[in-house]
Amino acid sequence: MARRAAIIGGGVIGGGWAARFALMGWEVRVFDPDPEAKRKISEVVAGAARALPMLYETSMPPLGSISFHATVAEAVEGADYIQESVPERLDLKHKVYAEIQKTASDSAVLASSTSGFKPSELQEGAARPGQIIVAHPFNPVYLLPLVELVPGPQGAPEIVTTARSILTEIGMFPLHVRAEIDAHIADRFLEAVWREALWLVKDGIATTEEIDNAIRYGFGLRWAQMGLFETYRVAGGEAGMRHFMAQFGPALEWPWTKLMDVPEFTDELVDLIAGQSDAQSGHLSIRALERLRDDNLVAILRALKGQEAGAGKLIADHDAQMRAPLEGSVPLVTVRRVVPVDWTDVNGHMNEGRYGQVFSDASEELMIHVGADRAYIDAGHSYFTAEANVKYLSETHAGETIFVETKVLLGEGKKLRLWHEMKRAQDGELLATCDQFLLHVSLDTRRSCPPLNHVRDRVEHLARMHAEA
Repeated sequence: MARRAAIIGGGVIGGGWAARFALMGWEVRVFDPDPEAKRKISEVVAGAARALPMLYETSMPPLGSISFHATVAEAVEGADYIQESVPERLDLKHKVYAEIQKTASDSAVLASSTSGFKPSELQEGAARPGQIIVAHPFNPVYLLPLVELVPGPQGAPEIVTTARSILTEIGMFPLHVRAEIDAHIADRFLEAVWREALWLVKDGIATTEEIDNAIRYGFGLRWAQMGLFETYRVAGGEAGMRHFMAQFGPALEWPWTKLMDVPEFTDELVDLIAGQSDAQSGHLSIRALERLRDDNLVAILRALKGQEAGAGKLIADHDAQMRAPLEGSVPLVTVRRVVPVDWTDVNGHMNEGRYGQVFSDASEELMIHVGADRAYIDAGHSYFTAEANVKYLSETHAGETIFVETKVLLGEGKKLRLWHEMKRAQDGELLATCDQFLLHVSLDTRRSCPPLNHVRDRVEHLARMHAEA
């Protein structure tokens, strides 16, 4: 039975939470008085269902159900995890918590998405203050893994432990903020950058587009993989952070920024910034911008995943945790995944090299299945492809779910021949085939040799099973 998450408030953030939980196999119950909530959240979930699976090399859990409820009590009944994302009004949040705690289990996590309130403020007057913590995410919640976990001085340790476990399970990175502070950690940086950006626009130094270009073509790329301090450590050269601090520390006293000053928030400033923003990207709808953002994030995160750096390592580890061993079907289903956006070419379909990667992944899964796994390779043994014949039968596009069926045509001594068929999950259409011949080799001599007995026995057993099917 799927575990249950309750989402109270279904705006941009609440919808992102609903999508993240549902795509990770949780039953999701939503309360939001907005009559358009179901439509809005359905659109967010559709975008998430297209993007999030592209990060993984394995199939996602079965999609959890999402239901909409007329009362808070209905939504939170039986929930293991409750995420509040209502507007940033403390009186409203207090009212919502009182309703939640009348029905919710004492052991359920009650987390707030707030960026503006500290846990101690949220916990005031609550029936069970220790149950209420902050779990502040970043948009889009279904792709960006960071969530600031702030228990405050009254946060119950068992609630914090449960929250950390659940958030990790759904692929997020819970950053435990040990001491409560206004705006937590990340938004304090964002506020400083935002404030300086407002001054640059107001003073006519830069436009909104020029500021965005400074971020996305420069330090934003460094921060995505290394953060702030590690970036500056590298900037210090061989002498490291101490040299960087000595070199650039005096600049902190220069009048470079206006961080302690706030520009007057006038209608003229709003019109100036809104006008520049409309000129910059007003030709695109919000949904088009969301799709562009998601595709870019998928490509960046997958690049980081390939290097096991930053958030990419988190996704790689989560991918490995979700991967299940092959079942004993004939033929074997060796690959089941979504085609990521970075696998497509200028024609909009998957390029030739990626077909080869899919079939290579299929053979690697079969290798693991027969015992020729990482430990086997580390011990000096492996299979090498000697010949592969790929036939491309139909187009394959980003966002499509595909699977590969693999049969062992020959498993005899050092010889192994596999037949792969790649199909579209939606309709079962055959997209490509691969006839692959492999030889077992010694990694010490780089020459062919018989496999070890346990691998040979499993390969020969599969060959007999597949020949009889």
